[in-house]
Amino acid sequence: MVLVLALGACDRGAPLFLVKAVAAGVPSLAPFFDENQGLGRDDAQVTAQRAPGGLQQGDTPGLYGGSEQPTVCDVVRLEEFLTDPANDRKAQAWATALSITTAEIPGYLDRLTPVLLRHDTLVKNHDYKKGKATPFNALLQTGIAILVDEQGLPAVKCSCGNPLRPFDGDTNRIKVEFDERNEEWKGYEKSSVVAVRPATRKVERLALVDVHEPDRGITRPVGTTGEKDTAFDTRERRAVPDLAGATFGQASRELADKGLAVAFEGGGLPPDGARVTASDPPAGTELRFGEYVMLSVAGGSSGGSSDGTTTSTPPGGSGGSGSSPSTRDPSASTTPTPTPSGSSPSGPSSGSGSPGPSGPSGSGPSGSGPSSSGPSSSAPGPTSGPPSSGTSSTAPPASDPPTSSSPPATTKSPTTSQAPPPPPPSPPPASSSPPTQTTSAPPPSPATSGPGTGGPSPASTFA
Repeated sequence: MVLVLALGACDRGAPLFLVKAVAAGVPSLAPFFDENQGLGRDDAQVTAQRAPGGLQQGDTPGLYGGSEQPTVCDVVRLEEFLTDPANDRKAQAWATALSITTAEIPGYLDRLTPVLLRHDTLVKNHDYKKGKATPFNALLQTGIAILVDEQGLPAVKCSCGNPLRPFDGDTNRIKVEFDERNEEWKGYEKSSVVAVRPATRKVERLALVDVHEPDRGITRPVGTTGEKDTAFDTRERRAVPDLAGATFGQASRELADKGLAVAFEGGGLPPDGARVTASDPPAGTELRFGEYVMLSVAGGSSGGSSDGTTTSTPPGGSGGSGSSPSTRDPSASTTPTPTPSGSSPSGPSSGSGSPGPSGPSGSGPSGSGPSSSGPSSSAPGPTSGPPSSGTSSTAPPASDPPTSSSPPATTKSPTTSQAPPPPPPSPPPASSSPPTQTTSAPPPSPATSGPGTGGPSPASTFA
C-alpha cells in the first residue's frame, strides 16, 4: 500500500511517497514464484546511468540493457507455472494485478520482452500475500531483470514473477526505505531515479545497450527473448533533426527512431500536443546513441490547434494547459490543470493560451447571460458584440439604431419619455397622430429582443 507522509511546514503538506528499496539479487519475501527455481537472474554488476528528469518514455533508446549471455528471464517457465491448475489461485491474483484475465495470461506473456534495468527505477511492485497481490511502491536497483510490455512499461520482475505496474506518484516526492536486506547500494542517487511512462505508440523493437559492452547496441524485437537480437555500434554519430514546430509526441518518436533520447526541463513530460520551439543541442548536432536532447515547448498545448489530434492529447496522462503543469509529474495531479483555464470572464480574449484548450472555437467560455435565452449559436455573439460594432458606447442600446428606420427613430425618443404628457410644441401636428401611433411604438420594445437576432452582425465580425 502507498503510505503518504506529511512534510514539514516548509513544504506546505506536499505528499511524500514512501518507497521500498529492492536490491539486485535479493530474493523477495513474498514471491509469486519460487526464486530458487531460476526463473530469472539479476546482474548486480551493472552501473547505474544518469538520466535528466524523473520520467522516461518506454521507447527511449538505451533506457534498458541487454547482454550476449543466455536469456535473463525464462518466460516459457513462468507461463507453464501460471497456467498450471495447481497454481490457479496465484494466477488469479497475478492476472488481477495486471488488469487481465487468467485466460489472457499466455498471450500477454508472449508479448513481453526481457531486459535489464540501466537506471534505478520506480515501479508499483506486488507481493503475494494471503492469496492476493499486495501492491507497494518500490525502487528497483539497476541490474534487476524485468519483462516489459509493448509500450516499454515494466510488467514482471523476472526472479520472482511478481507483477509490476507504473509508479504513479511524483518522482520528486519520494522517501526511499532501505533495510537490512536491501541496504543502500553503491552509486544510488535520488536525482538519478526514473519512472517509466508508456511510449506514445506500440513498440515493435527495443533499442538496448549491452550492459557489459556499452559500445555495442542490441535491437530486440518485442516479444522475443534474445534469439532474434541484432547488434549495432552505439558510437555511430547521428544528427539531431529539426524539430521546431513539431508536437512533443512527434518529436519524441522522431528522436527515438534516430536512437536519441528525449529530455524535458523540469523533470516531467509535457502533453504530446505541445509544440516544440527549440532543442538543446540544436538541429544538426551529432550525438552518440542514447544521448539526450532537451526539448523546449510552447507555453500551452493550445499551440497545437492546427490539427485535431493535438487538441485531444492532454487527456494522455499529462493533461493540462500551460507550461507549469508540463514541468510537473504528469500523474493524476496534472489532470485537474485544465479546470483553472475555464475563467469565463476571459472568454472574449481570442489569443489567450490558457482558455484555448477548453474549447476549439475559443468562444466557449462566454459568460454573458443576456443572449443565453437566444439560440446557442448566438451565445458568443453578445460577448464579442462590444468590440464588433464601431460604437462601443452604444453597445448595450445598440438595439435602437438597427431596429427602426430614421423616421421612427425621432418618434421613438419623444414617445418613450412623453407618452403620458402632451407632445412638445414643435411636433404638435404629429402629436395627434402619434398618440395612436404610440400604440405601434411598443413594437420597438419587443424589437429589443430583435437585436438578439442582430447577433448576426457580431457573429460576422467574429468570423
